[in-house]
Amino acid sequence: MSEQRTPGIIEVEGLRSGYHGVTVLKGLDFSVGSEVFAVLGANGAGKTTLLATLAKLVPPMAGTIRFADEDVTSLRPYETAARGIAYVPQEQGVFPTLTVLENLRIGSMLGVRPHDELLAEVFELFSDLKDMQGQLAGTLSGGESRMVACGRALMQDPKVLLLDEPTAGLSPLYVDLFMGKIRDMHLLRGVAIVLAEQNATKALEVADRVMVLNLGESTAVTDAADVTTQQLKEGYRI
Repeated sequence: MSEQRTPGIIEVEGLRSGYHGVTVLKGLDFSVGSEVFAVLGANGAGKTTLLATLAKLVPPMAGTIRFADEDVTSLRPYETAARGIAYVPQEQGVFPTLTVLENLRIGSMLGVRPHDELLAEVFELFSDLKDMQGQLAGTLSGGESRMVACGRALMQDPKVLLLDEPTAGLSPLYVDLFMGKIRDMHLLRGVAIVLAEQNATKALEVADRVMVLNLGESTAVTDAADVTTQQLKEGYRI
């Protein structure tokens, strides 16, 4: 397993987290550098809990989260967002009664770069959104909504983008489109991406490294090219 990389943008040690006193994540240790870092595993593995904890929407029970060499374990969600962590949830990623453009503008409220500059970059990545600016987000298809949610997160000008199951429920065409956009977001914007994804085959096509989760425990952290069938079977309980 190769672990050669620059110091992590995110460093996690002994992370335990969950809901209502029930532990879901059971002592995770990993780091994320300037890369696409995929978190793989079956439903119930803890992928969504992990991303929500990194975004500080779920308070950690124990452990430490460091971002850009700062301890952010006890910070509130808006404080971590202001520091450069953007979160795109699996569902309800848009404001349905607002237009596409209004949704995107909300993201730029946290950014420090000019709004027009950020908007141009989003339209370069998601060119279809340029023609949908005046359309209500609630009238969009699932794939279009996912583009808006990602675009709004990029309007924050983040250092790290947390993507929770971005291809869930999408047609095969949109799945392929989104996986390509994930690499584009990383390469063109220089943003590190933590991708929680059940579709291991597609995730491995775009990821630099992966962590395999099984019932809240890490069974492997390795380069995507080195992950084994046995490691995936453990994560997906096959």
